This record gives sequence, C-alpha cells and structure tokens, in this order.
Amino acid sequence: MLHSMTAFARAETSQNDLRVAVEMRSYNSKHLDISLRMASAWLPLEERAKHMVSEQISRGRIEINLQVSDRSEDALAFDVDEEKANAYYKVLIRLKESLGLAGDIPLSMVTALPGIIIPAEKIRDPEADWPVISACLASALDDLTAMRRKEGAFMEKDLVGRLDFIESALKTIEASAGDLATHYQQQLFERIAVLTEGQITLDAARIAQEAAILADRSDISEEIVRAGSHIEQFRHIMAANTPAGRKLNFLLQEFNREFNTMGAKAGRAAISHTIVDVKSELEKMREQVQNVQ
Repeated sequence: MLHSMTAFARAETSQNDLRVAVEMRSYNSKHLDISLRMASAWLPLEERAKHMVSEQISRGRIEINLQVSDRSEDALAFDVDEEKANAYYKVLIRLKESLGLAGDIPLSMVTALPGIIIPAEKIRDPEADWPVISACLASALDDLTAMRRKEGAFMEKDLVGRLDFIESALKTIEASAGDLATHYQQQLFERIAVLTEGQITLDAARIAQEAAILADRSDISEEIVRAGSHIEQFRHIMAANTPAGRKLNFLLQEFNREFNTMGAKAGRAAISHTIVDVKSELEKMREQVQNVQ
C-alpha cells in the first residue's frame, strides 16, 4: 500500500492545567527531514519527539509546531521588582518637584515601566509533562499517517491504470515485432526494386538471408521480457506494506531504458508510435512517484 508524502494533521489535549497542541505538515523530500518547533522549557524532549515521528514515517520533510502551555496558578503568577519600582518612583517625584507640578503620581505611571511587573519564574520538569505531550503527538501522527495513506490510495489507483496501459502496449509491441523478418524481407524487395527500376532479377534466398540478419539485430524479445518483469515487480512493490518510493522510481528508470532500446532497435513506425505513448505514461508515473514515501 502506497503512502503519500504530503499531508496535514492537528491534535490538542489538556490535562492537569497543561495544554498541548500539535500541528504537523509533511512535504516531498528524498530523505526523512524533521523540523520541530517548541518552547525552550521543553527542549529536552526534542529528540524523543523526533524519534516518535521517525518510527512511523520513513521519508519526507515533517514540520511540527508543538505548543505547550502551563495554565496552573503558579504559572500565571507575577512578581514585582520593588527596588526598580522604588527607584523609578523617586525619579518621578524629583521630576515633579523640579517642574513645579502638583498632584499625586498614579500607580499606573509606575507600573508602565517595562520590568516592574514580571511573570514569576517557575521551573518545570519536562519529564513530568512527557506523557501528555507524547499522547498528543501520537494522536497527530496517527491522523497524519491516515491522511498519507488515503492520498496514497488515490495515487496507487492512478498508477495501476497507467501500468495496465503499459502492459497492453507491451503486448501490442510484442505482436508487431513477431514478423520482423517478413517485414524486412518485404522492405528489401521494395527498395532494391526501386533502386534497380526492376532491371535486375532479385535472389529471394539472399534477400531472405539479409532480412534475417536485420531481424536478428532488431530483436527486442529480451527487452520485452525484462519490461514484463518490471511490470510484475512494480505491482508487487505497490502491494507491499513497506516504503516504496525509491524502488518505484528506480523501476521507472529501468522501464525507460528498456523502451528506449526497443525504439532504437525495432525501427518500425507502429512500434515507435506505441513507445511514444508508453513514455508519455511513464513520465506521468514518474511525477506521481516523486510524492510516494
């Protein structure tokens, strides 16, 4: 079963005043490339989170935005820098007196200075938060994998249709190549007759021998057998429950090599036209396979 490399998933959970939200996006990539963004307080968990992803996904660029927030009372507490506030207040009083201003200095003016009221520092234990974080990450991973599998099913259906066309075309090529000796013999008769304007009696045995030599040089039976083997292997790889992208891409290169050789050796218009159609399908398959895990 094929898996696509493009997908999106999101998961969110809350437990014991801890809120976790995970967003995942995956894109095409030749290798597994994991990019994880998370707050510094939970950075010690980074490698463990990446390992979770690598156990389920073998190929593609995975971008993860992991947001963790502590909603407990301690985390929402604030401290006051009293020394800084007192010094600032004294400066305001001195400024008021020097300008001859009346009235009180409001509290809002003192607290407006950055750094007077600051969040209370709370040291968190990332290990204690890991069960909640890993559960949310696992949920997002499952959804991402499900979407990659669903997209892969559509791709597989498309590839199977194109592979069926190639298999049918291969049978057409094989049938057209079956009478190459007769084809070349007739071609030689016609060409020599045109060149000699019918003034020379042609040796049928010699013509047959030359035609046989040409047919042997143009024999594409080995290429046909190998292409048929590639079709069978392509289907087997798609059906297997293992990463298939690299293997399928290699097989498509082999397909192109076999059909290029057929076109060069056969030298018949009917075969050449069929091969052009096949190569068009192979290019479309190559584009699809670039997105297969």
